[in-house]
Amino acid sequence: MWEMRNRDCLGCLPTCSKLRNAGDEGGFGFAECKTPTLLWNSVPIPTDLGAVPSPFDCFLCNRGLKTLHIRMKLHFHNGLAVAKFLETHPRVEKVIYPGLPSHPQYHVMQKQCTGCPGMITFYIKGKKENAVAFLKSLKVFALAESLGGYESLAEHPAIMTHASVPEKERKALGITDTLIRLSVGLEDEEDLIEDLKQALETAVSEEFLSRNNPQSTFPMG
Repeated sequence: MWEMRNRDCLGCLPTCSKLRNAGDEGGFGFAECKTPTLLWNSVPIPTDLGAVPSPFDCFLCNRGLKTLHIRMKLHFHNGLAVAKFLETHPRVEKVIYPGLPSHPQYHVMQKQCTGCPGMITFYIKGKKENAVAFLKSLKVFALAESLGGYESLAEHPAIMTHASVPEKERKALGITDTLIRLSVGLEDEEDLIEDLKQALETAVSEEFLSRNNPQSTFPMG
């Protein structure tokens, strides 16, 4: 997780909807400021607009903070284990994860963060149908867009979160048909890796691809 202390910035706006909340129940964030003056200057804005969380949302977040340090250790552990597995798998073209030495900002992450959690991006070898087959074959990872929580999720940006972005713009951003995003949660490390392993093997199975319509997409509702 990124630490603001000793950084050349005045403040940041973290979310409380995911890791801090523990159960993905909330939907708000907070302002973290380096000086009391900056903090008090920003207080009237949300107060005057009424954009403040309810007492119950605050209770849920406060409850989650009590176990944050324990959960993050497992997020760090599982995320790195999955990233290392994917980077060495012959069916994976490229892994993007700041916790790996192969990432261009690896040393920045080491300097600024206490660890690297479970958000992983990778390119599967093949075409769109291979990516679709991979995601359909997952059993431990759930297919969903709400990334960053305690459960492991997977999604296909090109036909899910970024489906509304024109294809030309997606390609310019590196969002190809073989790009897959993972949010590694708190499940057992061996179960996560075994699930990814069998899904990658299934993704290149001609039998699977012939049984399923390679042009099919995921339900959006």
